[in-house]
Amino acid sequence: MFPFESVAYAQSAGEASSQSPFFQFIPLVLILGVFWFLIIRPQQKKQKAHQRMVDSLNKGDKVVTNGGIFGTIVKVGDDRITLEVASKVQINIERQQVSRMDK
Repeated sequence: MFPFESVAYAQSAGEASSQSPFFQFIPLVLILGVFWFLIIRPQQKKQKAHQRMVDSLNKGDKVVTNGGIFGTIVKVGDDRITLEVASKVQINIERQQVSRMDK
């Protein structure tokens, strides 16, 4: 008479604990391993390579900023660099904003 009425059956406790807890965590460990090798590890390698590149910046290097500005380094400071983007046009940017070295 009531179409939305359903019968709930209880599951016995013996069937639920048929697997050991060790085997229940294997899929979680596998997922974390896949995330580590496909996402986390490559990102860490990329960050380390970028940090090495930023630390090795010297006067006269041609660089490209994250904003797409091409320039030549005129002055290098601890946390800032001065770029010459045109003849007698210089701008100050943070070292971390250099995305790559220009060829």
